Amino acid sequence: MWKMVKKIGFDPKKYIEEQSKYILERVNHYDKLYLEFGGKLIGDMHAKRVLPGFDQDAKIKLLHKLKDQTEIIICVYSGDIERNKIRGDYGITYDMDIMRLIDELSDYELAVNSVVITRYRGQPSTKIFINKLEQRGMKVYTHREIEGYPVNVDQIVSDEGFGQNDYIPTTKPIVVVTGPGAGSGKLATCLNQLYHESRYGHTGGYSKFETFPVWNIPLKHPLNIAYEAATVDLKDVNMIDSFHYDYYGEVAINYNRDIETFPIIKRTIERITGRESEFHSPTDMGVNRIGFGIIDDEVIQEASRQEIIRRYFETESNYKKGLTDIDPVNRIQMIMEELDLRPEHRVCVKPAREYSERLKQSKEWDQEFTPPVMALELTDGQIITGRGSELMDASASAVLNAIKSLANISDDILLLSPNILEPIQQLKANELSGRITSLNVSEILIALSISAVTNPTAQIAYSKLWELKETQAHSTVILNKDDEQILRSLGISFTCDPNFPSKNLFYV
Repeated sequence: MWKMVKKIGFDPKKYIEEQSKYILERVNHYDKLYLEFGGKLIGDMHAKRVLPGFDQDAKIKLLHKLKDQTEIIICVYSGDIERNKIRGDYGITYDMDIMRLIDELSDYELAVNSVVITRYRGQPSTKIFINKLEQRGMKVYTHREIEGYPVNVDQIVSDEGFGQNDYIPTTKPIVVVTGPGAGSGKLATCLNQLYHESRYGHTGGYSKFETFPVWNIPLKHPLNIAYEAATVDLKDVNMIDSFHYDYYGEVAINYNRDIETFPIIKRTIERITGRESEFHSPTDMGVNRIGFGIIDDEVIQEASRQEIIRRYFETESNYKKGLTDIDPVNRIQMIMEELDLRPEHRVCVKPAREYSERLKQSKEWDQEFTPPVMALELTDGQIITGRGSELMDASASAVLNAIKSLANISDDILLLSPNILEPIQQLKANELSGRITSLNVSEILIALSISAVTNPTAQIAYSKLWELKETQAHSTVILNKDDEQILRSLGISFTCDPNFPSKNLFYV
């Protein structure tokens, strides 16, 4: 059984220095560089998990270093607004994520030029979102869907193509184009800007900042395979960049979509600028230097394997909840087999399942459902468990038991008084007409914070909450959204078996 990665495998300082230098070198070739940012600009938890030592906000700190030369355009596909698409790592809709992103960019003194609504058709929910942004003083542009994009270059590079869409005035040499997820329209926005820059007689350039896959490590390295695991829903597949190999005789790794669309993108840029492109491969278009920050490959490989297992559980649970079809499940299972990985290689899985099975054998639970248990692995390797009960759910129990252990408080000591817990349960049951009265993590922590005012023992336990950051947890049942959110806030990386805790359809 493999232990949780505790070693550092990545040097963030070295990475930022190398990355900023390389971007500035690329900028020198143009009057203005449009830099398409893939992945997450802030809070890149995937990179943090697979690259121990990586700063989850490294990219935003990099841009802060270049803030005098940089402004930002945020893109979002109108269809994602319309169907309330959720960003999984934060559990919030794309429109809310954009507002969050604008606030955080402002905190880093980065200028947000505008928000671009792509493939806009006048949808009602999108109109409301546009109004919200404009009422808060944010510039909003709308781009229509272009017939034949991206294949029909003649149509795209014309008055009926990019010419029908707004030009976004910018003032700084680096324009970062980002969005909340794949398909936001970042590339089309960059090309749209290049089209208009060319019409104004400016020399514009395009580059892509895509953290994964890492172009200068092997195709089957677990770090690159972890990227495939993270994008099973998009059907991304890593490949050797044939264009790069044919021109340079060097192996570089890219992924199928970039390789497939490279000839079209290159031809579109050449048609816009009227000159031969300096790019000979999709890898040439990239500016990512993440591979140069790796300082311990074994640590990176192990962290990547653990991330693949985490993605396996996430995909299985999403399928169970009806959020995806069977194809991503089949793909993630193939990836697990490829690396000879098993769910139990995640340390906290086996203790949770074994405890749950013991409870089931005791017949305390309805045999139709899996007894809810959470096992939490502390950073020192200690395993703490918690079970669901009428008083609190398994997540709340595990968190309470964990901070008691961290504070060296005996199991016999009552941390929370019934005088505090019972009124909360009564409120849920009677005043709020709740069908589920067991307390979740958030409610238990509120009760703990109240108790900490007068109870020194509770205060000591409460002070240990920060030590749960970067711990690992596994639940034998699918968690409700409230528990997911608070566990994320505590910095606990959790997985779930794809089992519903009860027959309830809404109260899950």
